[in-house]
Amino acid sequence: MSMNKLVVANWKMNGSRELLSALPRFAAAAGPGVQVAVCPPFPLIALAVDRGVAGIVVGAQDCHAAPCGAHTGAVSAALIAEAGARLVIVGHSERRRQCNESDALVARKAAAAVAAGLGPLICVGEEDEGEDPGTVAAQLRASLPGGAPAGIVVAYEPVWAIGSGRTPAPSRVASVHAALRAALIAALGDVAGRAVPILYGGSVDAANAAAFTREQDVDGVLVGGASLDREAFQAIIAAVSATVTFR
Repeated sequence: MSMNKLVVANWKMNGSRELLSALPRFAAAAGPGVQVAVCPPFPLIALAVDRGVAGIVVGAQDCHAAPCGAHTGAVSAALIAEAGARLVIVGHSERRRQCNESDALVARKAAAAVAAGLGPLICVGEEDEGEDPGTVAAQLRASLPGGAPAGIVVAYEPVWAIGSGRTPAPSRVASVHAALRAALIAALGDVAGRAVPILYGGSVDAANAAAFTREQDVDGVLVGGASLDREAFQAIIAAVSATVTFR
């Protein structure tokens, strides 16, 4: 049985048509048991889907909580799904901080994603280094959609680590992921809670990606800036692939 891993690229407000040409290289870097997803800005989603690169899942970086309406500049989960995406990031710390998004709003966005047939990738993380893992688990509980929907992914991104070049120790990541796993089991039930992938994100590179994904309950990585560098992102995918075990 393979212990699968997920590597997700968040291009943020970056990327280009030209960068989409790297998708086949990203897919080729993934070993058995590793899934790669790329979340470009909205205008590139359909273009990425049209490339039809086997082994690459295309996602979005956000969605509106409403299915439609007078929300100028916003994009609904249904429109994202119509463009061909299969997942959507919700609750990223940059949106929580820059757009004042609350846990309750993130939960509504996650519910909208599920209703549209998308997998919501729910981001959580503490502001300050060394906060109790229970703080992050509480944020997750408040950000989950109702019920026990399939397709959820969780990403732990310590806010203080994003783009800083600083990362927590693998043991710290493991302890936070254990708290998140317990929260998922309590909210969704044992089987569904154990099936949710939990990713680590925040200044990810090839060296620390391997260290993190060797830890229990670390099911992959969410990569920001390094995913825009073809060679760096390929190295991260390869490093995670090397940690996949079969038994």
